[in-house]
Amino acid sequence: QVQLVESGGGLVQPGGSLRLSCAASGSIFSINAMGWYRQVPGKQRELIARIVTSGGSTNYADSVKGRFTISRHNANNTVYLQMNSLKPEDTAVYYCNAVLKISIRSLYTGYWGQGTQVTVSS
Repeated sequence: QVQLVESGGGLVQPGGSLRLSCAASGSIFSINAMGWYRQVPGKQRELIARIVTSGGSTNYADSVKGRFTISRHNANNTVYLQMNSLKPEDTAVYYCNAVLKISIRSLYTGYWGQGTQVTVSS
């Protein structure tokens, strides 16, 4: 079994910062990429930031470029999202995603965390 456990959400004022963490554990053979998505009621889940294991390349949604930074600690399969200059429109449930293999013969499959609420409000 694979578990992704997120932490770090909460309430913050506009212009403030939060740091999200996501730790992947369990039967993990290798991780291809990890990322953060967010979802608001009535809308589709959208990709915010993603980091590839090999080489460490990253990509971001236009709405968060220059404000959010994704990073990863490969040794403990943890990914972080540093969120600065937060805006009310960043309010959403944030989900961690990992694309990984559970054995040498398995296919890469996406796994999700349970989500963490981020609320930006004065």
